[in-house]
Amino acid sequence: MVVERRKELTYLLCLAAELEHALMCEYLYAAFSLRSTAGPGLRDGQLAAVERWRQVVLDVAAEEMLHWAVVQNLLTAVGSAPFVSRPHFPHQAKGYPPGVQLRLLPFGEAALEHFVYLERPEGVERADAVGFEPAGPRLAPMGPEEIVPRGQEFATQGHLYRSVERGFERLVEVLGEDRLFIGPAFHQAEETTFGWPDLGPITDLEGANRAIERIVEQGEGATGDWATAHYGRFLDVLGEYQAMRKADPAFAPTYPVVAAGMRPVEGIEPEVYITDPATGGCSDLFNAVYELLLQMIARYFAFGHETPEQRQVLASTSVGLMFGAIKPLGLLLASLPVGSDHPAATAGANFQLPYRASFLLPHRRAAWIRFAERLDELATFADGLHPATGGEVVTAVSGALARAASDLTAHVEAV
Repeated sequence: MVVERRKELTYLLCLAAELEHALMCEYLYAAFSLRSTAGPGLRDGQLAAVERWRQVVLDVAAEEMLHWAVVQNLLTAVGSAPFVSRPHFPHQAKGYPPGVQLRLLPFGEAALEHFVYLERPEGVERADAVGFEPAGPRLAPMGPEEIVPRGQEFATQGHLYRSVERGFERLVEVLGEDRLFIGPAFHQAEETTFGWPDLGPITDLEGANRAIERIVEQGEGATGDWATAHYGRFLDVLGEYQAMRKADPAFAPTYPVVAAGMRPVEGIEPEVYITDPATGGCSDLFNAVYELLLQMIARYFAFGHETPEQRQVLASTSVGLMFGAIKPLGLLLASLPVGSDHPAATAGANFQLPYRASFLLPHRRAAWIRFAERLDELATFADGLHPATGGEVVTAVSGALARAASDLTAHVEAV
């Protein structure tokens, strides 16, 4: 890949952030789709394997969040803003190489084949799952004289990251370390921020290379050794799942989820429209919390005059929303009905964003007031929801949102 200027480097880093974000959503959707109680297609003796698979996928999703945070550190390190947006699902390679296809799938053979394909090491030839055939033309090579950055071909995530790594090395030659690494170290995330290991400020080429290599090794594995990497872990789960399906053809460990939604967004229609009012409310609540969470994370990484204590409040509140709202609502939505038009389908959490744009709010005090105000609105909205099942989950989420609003309000100074 061509990286002759800082702009090309930050363009590729934003692309990497988009991919990490999208993969995180794909993995969470699959983990949420797994059932947790026995019933038709899932015997008591099979539950332990299903929970083990769910935990593997959730652990990989958590590591994708770590990779996402590392990319935000890299962006900050070279003087760029955080990038928390992503293409809407399904994403059929618009602006990406045609082999990059992104779509929400329930846990199963197709999803696992897709995950293995996405995490495969460089040099491993493997087809994507059925339904993910390459779409669109290959991207034309970029010339070093071009001044406007654009998409370039890459075969794997490792290929993209190693191109970014070479871009860092190239720009250090051109600009020098002091001119390239101009972003503040104190506004980058570290291990204590979100509770993720191997996360620290990046201030030089050695630190950038170390961070990138960590991402690649965690995803595809060190050269020739992928047993503990995402690729190897997904391969193991795929083999176990196929063996269990062979031994028991009736084995069906997932809810019948579809990526259902209440409305189209920017011309993209949901796979299925939700017509059940309570389910639709839960879906909107999930997506509204998801959008707010992205705003808060963008605020953490952007320089907005927060004190270190206030930045830690943002980080802690973000993590609290992940576990206190996103996870329980995601699990609940997998079990809720779409509506009478699709009696056999359940909704699932569709991770729908209302727009693709900047998630930054400009002024610190105003941003914090808006965060707290929105959390209060969502807590009240949740109180008005009455799904036929899972009412206690929604009540708990409402309480978590109200507590988060109170915590943020306590840090808004009076005029």
